[in-house]
Amino acid sequence: MTVLMRSLCLLLALFAQIGQADEIRPAYLQLTERQPGLYEVLFKVPARGESERLDLRVAFDDSVRSGDVATGFVGGAHLQRWTIQRDGGLQGAEVRLEGPAALRTESLLRVQYLDGSSLIHRLTPDAPRYVIEGHPGLAQVIHTYFVLGVEHILIGVDHLLFVLVLLLIVDGLRKLLWTITAFTVAHSITLSLAALDLVRVPVPPVEACIALSIVFVAVEIVHAQRGVPSLTARRPWVVAFTFGLLHGLGFAAALGAIGLPQADVPAALLFFNVGVEAGQLIFVSAVLACGWLLKHCLSAVPAGWRVWPAYAIGSLAMYWVIERTAGFWA
Repeated sequence: MTVLMRSLCLLLALFAQIGQADEIRPAYLQLTERQPGLYEVLFKVPARGESERLDLRVAFDDSVRSGDVATGFVGGAHLQRWTIQRDGGLQGAEVRLEGPAALRTESLLRVQYLDGSSLIHRLTPDAPRYVIEGHPGLAQVIHTYFVLGVEHILIGVDHLLFVLVLLLIVDGLRKLLWTITAFTVAHSITLSLAALDLVRVPVPPVEACIALSIVFVAVEIVHAQRGVPSLTARRPWVVAFTFGLLHGLGFAAALGAIGLPQADVPAALLFFNVGVEAGQLIFVSAVLACGWLLKHCLSAVPAGWRVWPAYAIGSLAMYWVIERTAGFWA
C-alpha cells in the first residue's frame, strides 16, 4: 500500500471515529430569565440509550439558590430542569462544569434575558468556569457566532467529506472556485431562510440526505475515473449548488439548537455564516496543501487513485444513510 493510500485510510478512520464518538458531542446549558432574579435551567447532556449518560454536572456559586431537579431522557440526551434564584440577577455569579466528563466535554452556555437579548459562552475542559457578564454587546455577539460557525463546520464530518469529494472530482482552479462558490451561495440561502423560520424541514431526513449527497458524488468519481459520462465532473457547480441547499438546512439545525439573540438577529446570523465560510476555506486550503505536498513528495501517483478514497468515503457515507434512516423509526 502506498504512502498516499495509508494517509487516506488514516484520515477516513479518524473521520469515522469522530462521527461515532458520543463523548465529543457538546452539552448544552440554557438559563432563561422568567422574572427578575428567577431563571429556568435546562441542562442537556449526551447519553447512550436511556441509561448511560456522561458524568457531567453543572454547579453555581453560593450566591445562587437552586430548586428541585426534574430529569429524563429525550432523543439520545439526558435532560435536567430546575429553577435558580439570585437577587439582582446573574451578573457576577459563577457557573462551572463538574465531574469526570468535564475533562473532555465542552458545554455551550446560553443566558436568555427578559428583554430578548442573550449571552452565549463556551465552557471547555480548559476553562470549565465562567463568571456571568452583563448583557452582551454587539461585539460579543459577533465574536461568539463567528467562532461557533467556524467550529461547527470543522467538526461537521459529513459536511467536510462532501467538500472533500468535490475536491477529488474537480480538475482546474477555475472550476474549483466556481464549485466552492456555488456550494457557499446555496447553503447560505437555506441557512438564512431556515434560521429566520421562513422554511421548516424535519432535521432527520435532512441529515440522511446530506449523507446521501456524499454517496452520490463518490459514485460520480468512480464513474468519471472509468470514463463514464458524469454530470458532476462536467458541471460540478450544479451539483454543489443543489446539494448545498441541503447542507444549509443542516447548518440551520445546529444554529437552531443554539438560538439567535432577538436583539441582534442580523449580526448573529451573518457572522455565523461568515464563520462557516471561514472554516470551509481553512479545510479546503489544508486539503490543497496536503495534495501539493503529496504530489511533490511521491515519486509517482498511481493512475486512477481517486477511486480508492471515493470507495472509502462512499462506504462510510452509505453507513450514515442507513443509520440515519433507521433512526426515523427509533
